[in-house]
Formats: sequence, C-alpha cells, structure tokens
Amino acid sequence: MMVGAALAPALAHDGVVHKNAEEAARHRAATAKPLPPLALPTTLPFDVGGPFDLVDHHGQPRSQVDPDGRYQLLFFGYANCPSICAVAMPLMADVTTTLAGQGIAVRPVMITVDPKRDQVGNMAEPLGALHPDFVGLTGSPEALQVAYDAYRVEIEHVFDDPEYGAVFSHGSHVYLLDASGEVLTLLPPILDAARVSQIVANYAQNS
Repeated sequence: MMVGAALAPALAHDGVVHKNAEEAARHRAATAKPLPPLALPTTLPFDVGGPFDLVDHHGQPRSQVDPDGRYQLLFFGYANCPSICAVAMPLMADVTTTLAGQGIAVRPVMITVDPKRDQVGNMAEPLGALHPDFVGLTGSPEALQVAYDAYRVEIEHVFDDPEYGAVFSHGSHVYLLDASGEVLTLLPPILDAARVSQIVANYAQNS
C-alpha cells in the first residue's frame, strides 16, 4: 500500500529501525542538532487563506477554525496520493509528534483534491496510519472550490493510474494556520521535520 511505502523511510534512519512513526519522530527530536534561530515574517507578502465549510472524515462540520484551539498544518491532497503527499503528509505527522513532546499542540489537516476517492467513510484508516490526530476534510464540489480558491490551489487531472486511479497535480505547500484559521506562513515539504518543528514552535512561542 502506498501509505506504508511512504512511511518506511521515516521508520529507519541513523542505523536504527523504529516500530512506528511516532517512535521515529521522538528519536529524531532527541538526537537532532540545534538549529540556528529563525526570523519570522510578521505578514505574508500575498493574500492567502480564508473561511471554508467542509466535513471531516467522521461526517462532522468543520471550518478553518480548530475546535480545540490548536495550531494547524494544512495540506491539499488525498489520502492515498502516490506523489508529493507521500512526502508532505508524513512530514506533518512527524512535526505533530515532535511538537507534542514540547507541549505544543498541532493538528495535521488534509483537504481532499479528489472527493470521489476521499469520502467520509474511507479516509480514517490511511490518515490514522500517519497520525491518530490527522483530520481529513471533504465536501461538495462547490464547498471544496471555495477552499481551493482561498488557498490558491490549482488542481489538474494528469492521468489515470491502473492501480491507484486518478492522479492529480495540485499544490505542494503545507500551510501553517493558527487556531482561528489565519495563515501564518507556507512551508515547502522539502524542509525536514526538525526545521518545520522549529518554525512552528517559534510562532507558538511568539504568539
């Protein structure tokens, strides 16, 4: 299964094999070298983000506001994405675990770009395999388009894979949102979990 394959590199590093992604993230956090401090931008140089009204993988209404007051890592993808999601979503899971160990509560959130594939009843298992706090969001085409437009996400059907179905080209950035849903910054998935964790922690400590 593609999700399992994506997790494999995260479970083995530095000559150590871990039982699960959370254990691997804890080990990386404990052995990581200190990173230089970061200067955080006060505002983004462009307008991005906004309200949306979708439903989560349990069928409950969900907006851009986190109901538990957590920071949010938001990504547009799909639960069994065979391309960039296999990098971004495990990264989000690792960062969530790392920051939990620092007392910073973060929620990883995915808004689907393929509502035909990602439905209320079938997102929990693949997302839960990444992290138990992962939330998958879907909705009507009209409601999803509102979110796509707000976050400047362009989606294109590239081809149909005989095993995994439709493959889409879509945004690759992870958005850091505060609890109210305001976009604080964009995080490219080429950053490693230690750097992303530091960025989020800096925002949390300076809020």
